Amino acid sequence: MRRASVWIFLAYLCTPSFALYREEIYKEDLRIQSLRDGRVSTTFSFVTVLEGASPRNPKALGQRDESQHYALFPLTLGQILREYAITELHLTLNAGKWNYDNWGHPHEAEVGTGAELWAWMGASEVTTVDERWSGLRNALSGLFCASLGSLDSRRTLSPTVAFPLSGSTPTFSPHELRHASLPSENVCTENLTPFLKLLPCKSHAGLAALLNPQKVFDADWHGMGIHVIWKEDTGIELKLSLQAVFNPVRTSPGKRRDWNLQSLFDRSIERSCPVASSSAITVVLPEGKDHKITPENPAHVDGLAIYDLSSSSNFTIPSNIAMYWPSEHSFQYPLPPLTPITPLSVKRTIHGTTQTRGVLSVSVTNNSPQEISVGYLEMMPALITLWMHTLKVKINSQIRSDLLSELKYHPPSPQSNDRFSPSMLQAVLTIPPNATLKISMEVNKAFLKYTEHPPDAMRGWDLPGAVFFPLSQSSHNTSSSYDWERIYTPALLVDLPTPDFSMPYNVIILSCTLMTLIFGSIFNLLTRKWVVMEIQE
Repeated sequence: MRRASVWIFLAYLCTPSFALYREEIYKEDLRIQSLRDGRVSTTFSFVTVLEGASPRNPKALGQRDESQHYALFPLTLGQILREYAITELHLTLNAGKWNYDNWGHPHEAEVGTGAELWAWMGASEVTTVDERWSGLRNALSGLFCASLGSLDSRRTLSPTVAFPLSGSTPTFSPHELRHASLPSENVCTENLTPFLKLLPCKSHAGLAALLNPQKVFDADWHGMGIHVIWKEDTGIELKLSLQAVFNPVRTSPGKRRDWNLQSLFDRSIERSCPVASSSAITVVLPEGKDHKITPENPAHVDGLAIYDLSSSSNFTIPSNIAMYWPSEHSFQYPLPPLTPITPLSVKRTIHGTTQTRGVLSVSVTNNSPQEISVGYLEMMPALITLWMHTLKVKINSQIRSDLLSELKYHPPSPQSNDRFSPSMLQAVLTIPPNATLKISMEVNKAFLKYTEHPPDAMRGWDLPGAVFFPLSQSSHNTSSSYDWERIYTPALLVDLPTPDFSMPYNVIILSCTLMTLIFGSIFNLLTRKWVVMEIQE
């Protein structure tokens, strides 16, 4: 009788009517867009919602936490969020340079090169925010097999204006932001494998079955993101995203931009994810009528072709979703000069003739016929010192200091163990219509100890890219209706004063040679026996 009761209870837990299933919602979506330079942009979105859930109060960290039971939400990530009382979390791992001018704004705005991590946490008297930030970095580093432990005080800042809370703000305590980036971080299969393990169906079913590492990491640009947001009216939302920009012209024999799911990912979807409440593939239809898309019976909504996988049980071969241009024999390169898609174009360089000094130059072009006001953020490690008295703002070689306002600069501050925190420059730029604004300032390059250089010291150091972000309409009188998110510039490579690391090697070789000659000669004198031998003729 007792065994029967146990089996009945287990069967009740496995039924869809159990409360855990009602409180968790899982959705997945794949968005595919053909770009004008022949490339194809793909964005995977996997969203899990914990309805009615709320972040842990940091003031209760000293007490025992209430038990958490997850059916779809990943347990490993949930434990980290509860352990360090994280209200909002964003982690991105990207490889490559996003081309805003030809590809437009990405579907997921966080496309900075390398690793980027920022989190909002409530203040607590039990543990400080910095202590929890250190534990969070190490925990995520082990979870995603990334070098996030290197995001210490030398790379951590609090740019609250550029990275505000995306969701609701809890009322239990004031919140603080911690942000750090590592542009030299590489993205590989070691990061994708734990990423897929966070999904309810892993890579066995659903849209995640298309994620072939050999194809994803062969793309011209690829990146993955983990975003945790709390919304008061919904709950805790976890969004796992993966973006990749493929180049079918490079891989196709006929140099055509035609594509299908099989050619992009070399995989197919055998079955849908059974726990997904919605699963769809959305294709952005290009302008013009010279293209064809198959199958020809999708749902059309505002220029989008939507294929619903969750409601079509017999839709087991999605590789027949394809787009092709029958009238094109091949895609011609090089492309003619194209007008930038985004109203804002940014270029950033650092140049100089010596290893101790240089000039940081930023060029911002307004491609729209109306004035645009944007926020400008520089986060420099202590390797680079910005000389603010040399800051110049020019348009058409004329000084225009009036176009830069709300300038704030936080110089590097000393930390423990001879470490310095990074510097932060933040300002508001006003760019006139169809004009290019140029910013320049002199910089100093640090002279490091020989023990502080990386193994590939002659390669140089990676500097994080600058960030341009929209301003709040309520706090700034912006005349532009340009709807956009953050813009990241590519990372820079700076050459610091580097010692001749081959000299110790040369000294070791010379010393060993001399020691060998001296030791060998003395050893022969002490051990050999000299005798006179008579030679008989």
